[in-house]
Amino acid sequence: MSHTCFATAPKNLEALLAEEIRQLGISNARDTRGGVTFQASLAEAYRVCLWSRVANRVLLQLATFVADAAETLYAGVQSIHWPAHFTTANTFAVDLNLSSSNLTHSQFAALKAKDAIVDQFRTHTGERPSVDTEQPDIRINIYLFRNQATLYLDLSGGSLHRRGYRARAGAAPMKENLAAAILLRANWPAIAKTGGSFIDPMCGSGTLPIEAALIAGDIAPGLLQQQFGFLQWLQHDSTAWAEELRNAKARAEAGRQHIPPIRGYDQDAAAVRIAQQNVRIAGLDDRIQIVKQALQACAPLNADERGLIVVNPPYGERLGADSDLPALYSQLGDVLKARFQQWQLAVFTGNPELVRHLGLRSNRQHALYNGPIACKLVHYHVTPEASFVTAQAPRGLPAEKRSEGAAMLANRLRKNQKNLQRWLKQENVHAYRLYDADMPEYAVVVDVYEGIQRWVHVQEYQAPKSIDAEKARFRLKEAMGVIAEVLEVDESRLFFKVRKQQKGKAQYEKLGESKHFHEIEEYGCRFLVNFQDYLDTGLFLDHRPIRKLIAAQVAGKDFLNLFAYTGTASVYAARGGARSTTTVDMSNTYLEWAQRNMRLNGFAGKHHQFIQEDCLQWLTHAPRQQRYDVIFLDPPSFSTSKRMEQTFDVQRDHVDLIHQAVQRLRPDGLLIFSNNLRSFKLDTAALTDLKIEDVTRQTIPKDFERNPKIHQCYFIRTHSDANRPE
Repeated sequence: MSHTCFATAPKNLEALLAEEIRQLGISNARDTRGGVTFQASLAEAYRVCLWSRVANRVLLQLATFVADAAETLYAGVQSIHWPAHFTTANTFAVDLNLSSSNLTHSQFAALKAKDAIVDQFRTHTGERPSVDTEQPDIRINIYLFRNQATLYLDLSGGSLHRRGYRARAGAAPMKENLAAAILLRANWPAIAKTGGSFIDPMCGSGTLPIEAALIAGDIAPGLLQQQFGFLQWLQHDSTAWAEELRNAKARAEAGRQHIPPIRGYDQDAAAVRIAQQNVRIAGLDDRIQIVKQALQACAPLNADERGLIVVNPPYGERLGADSDLPALYSQLGDVLKARFQQWQLAVFTGNPELVRHLGLRSNRQHALYNGPIACKLVHYHVTPEASFVTAQAPRGLPAEKRSEGAAMLANRLRKNQKNLQRWLKQENVHAYRLYDADMPEYAVVVDVYEGIQRWVHVQEYQAPKSIDAEKARFRLKEAMGVIAEVLEVDESRLFFKVRKQQKGKAQYEKLGESKHFHEIEEYGCRFLVNFQDYLDTGLFLDHRPIRKLIAAQVAGKDFLNLFAYTGTASVYAARGGARSTTTVDMSNTYLEWAQRNMRLNGFAGKHHQFIQEDCLQWLTHAPRQQRYDVIFLDPPSFSTSKRMEQTFDVQRDHVDLIHQAVQRLRPDGLLIFSNNLRSFKLDTAALTDLKIEDVTRQTIPKDFERNPKIHQCYFIRTHSDANRPE
């Protein structure tokens, strides 16, 4: 039986929790404000309680009803047969949150709901259960929004951040699920799998090292929990729970053998004693080393050791005045630069201004919260001194230092925003091009991505040698300041690249290794984009109408996606009702990305195939009887790699490529051919055996109307007499 569930999450961690729940085998998990909704069996819901490192609570929905007054709230709660859920021997509590409703006093509303439950028991049994607000056997959660109540049973019982290993906490303790989220954002699971070490040089009560060991050891964070909310529930499935526990214990037993070196240091002897005690309770004292040691003495075990350093230094909140903090951050930076080159670093702070004293250049940031405190998680790759000033987005000039041209740029951005506003709303578009070197003096491309928050992807067209470099740099600084101001984004959500003509394999080379993805929605499809590691983000915005055309053509048909990149066209085909999809690309990185995009949209199984191969070679040797109804062919302008036997030039080679692709079409099939070479000319004289329809104009979206040569697109079909029998 499937149940509607909701897992609550700390602010800004909803997407991370959704991904975690999907990795637990629940593919329908969708992040929303405050948490993640999903459909699950009881066994799957128990699994989330046991395994989630990020969630606060896991709630099972019992009912929804209108509660526009105390009387309707009372009636709605009484509509549930409570003796089917617990007995008068159990204690219970009601937590109620409300907003934008006729009822405005949460304590009064919670009392009314409690009365409804008690009165029902009195009527049925003559007895009443007791209320225990601290440690109830059964906890009921009610969320009342706009007079609509959703009533849940709290399966977790208490907050899941309380793992059970913390005997005592030091000053300003970090919640366990926040520590786990920091480690997940810092890519610790991948680093641990390669044997990388973990160090926290200011470990306090040891939360980060313990969570690092639990992750690396494949140890469920709920194994130390003694009390879950579902254990006293009358509909509890003890068999399913026993099986989940058995599997988790087996994984922990096997996984703890693979925990890499994990060390925590602190100069406070009392904090070290607390951390050591917590480690013992967690059963990890043979896997985690906690040592009293000053920051200046921190060093790798040997010259070859590599791994991840995560540190949560003081930042002036709760811990007193911060007059000495710049010196502390500077000292931390000196130690890292001197001894930890080639290590990954993540710094969690509630005062982002302090991180500049590290003397390091960050490569990405996350906005998180430590309780009510807005914080930043700043990521670094600690490299030799010479690379600390690598070319990154220049800091934007403040308004008072900009020229009149910058004001014109600001006006143009606002004008473009206004012109697109109605269209964006009508089309429900969340990622779009706002500006494409509209003013030659400011030769940048500005793409806006709206997801959980707004991200802006800026690309600078490399200035020709005839342009004074200092003048070009000044204008770029103006542009960055204007973009951040007009679009209301801070530096952590403003990504910058220099776009220059790519030749050979350079067009495929990575720019970074952040492996950090954000989720974007497009016409009901969901895609993962990466703003840092590649020149492009994983989603060609100008192909939006082409993808819609594909979805409209494929219902009940077999679809082939060649040069598939991140598989966005395959997602549209699957969503459009394709009988099958086949996704072919030479890059394993992009093919894995495509598979993640498909899974994100709920598409998996034998009807969706992924083939890693050079498309040119695959077309020549794949079984001839393998035919498709719709083929999307979107080759690069030019390509070469070690795995290719020859170079590819779309202008030179498109005729042969189209003919090869057409051989894979069934009778009455459709080939959709697209490319983005601005000077491209289709050789119609060499393609007279085919029916060709130029659909370029109808595939240029409104946000690219200023640049109609962004791509070319054709519908290609065979003549009836050109169809040869298989």
